[in-house]
Amino acid sequence: MNKNSKIYIAGHRGMVGSAIKRKLEIEGYSNLIFKTREELDLMDDTLVKEFFKKEKPEYVFMTAAKVGGIEANRTYPADFIYQNSRISLNVIHNAYLGGVKKLMYFSSNCAYPRGIKQPMKEEYLMTSTLEPTNEAYSIAKILGTKLCQFYKQQYGVDFFTVMPCNLYGPFDDFDLKTSHVLTALIRKFYDAKINNDSEVIVWGSGTPRREFMYVDDLADACVFLMSSKNAGELLNIGVGSDVSILELAETIRKIVNYKGKITLDKSKSDGIPRKLLDSGRLIHLGWRPKTTLEEGVKRTYDWFLENVSK
Repeated sequence: MNKNSKIYIAGHRGMVGSAIKRKLEIEGYSNLIFKTREELDLMDDTLVKEFFKKEKPEYVFMTAAKVGGIEANRTYPADFIYQNSRISLNVIHNAYLGGVKKLMYFSSNCAYPRGIKQPMKEEYLMTSTLEPTNEAYSIAKILGTKLCQFYKQQYGVDFFTVMPCNLYGPFDDFDLKTSHVLTALIRKFYDAKINNDSEVIVWGSGTPRREFMYVDDLADACVFLMSSKNAGELLNIGVGSDVSILELAETIRKIVNYKGKITLDKSKSDGIPRKLLDSGRLIHLGWRPKTTLEEGVKRTYDWFLENVSK
């Protein structure tokens, strides 16, 4: 991939896609393609086929997806499996038909089975049952991963999957009905501070452990991999350490400068007890993250104050 390669970012307005767009622009890549959902509905096979035939992108970052937290996944499982599966089928198949040189598909660490050995290695995929709270989304993401694998196997195309840990950063979702845990906590602590509430309720026992990566670090890793050879079929992207949900809440409380107490609502589901990726393959290729959790949360909170809270 060179500076004038024609690069398509599917989902460029989302958190991951926008971070990749920023990274490519900073690095001097000048031939970028992106379409809004109104301009190109990725669930419409005919439109997607026409797009690849007309634009002929050489490289594709496949970040487009319907995403959400535990509550959204439990409430809308049919939407999550249908929309994500259809988007993956349309984009990956038509990228092959359109002669794309290299495609990076974005999966999620929730696609790994529940209760497997930690940290999770790439070979653990599909070795046991999935976490019920996000099963629909996980199945759709496994489908996309397998599509890349089988298209590579049958047609020899360089399509591969990256498996990021939990992500956060600018353009994340701060809606309490659909957001993931980190941004939901930012919203809760901010609202509590503004409203002078005496407590913030955190769902679950606070003991589950999660690995969090600032999205600009992910973008850096993805551009690194897209420009590398022999990345493999599936690659974990993580920071190599995790924190408990209670520790995360304490970090966010400090950054927001909220003075009230944290109350754990143990009637709410914890989800998977621990999700930590083994990113040894990526480290071996020569990449490491740069942003600490505290630095990343501070930047995300500043972005929230500037762009969402107003």
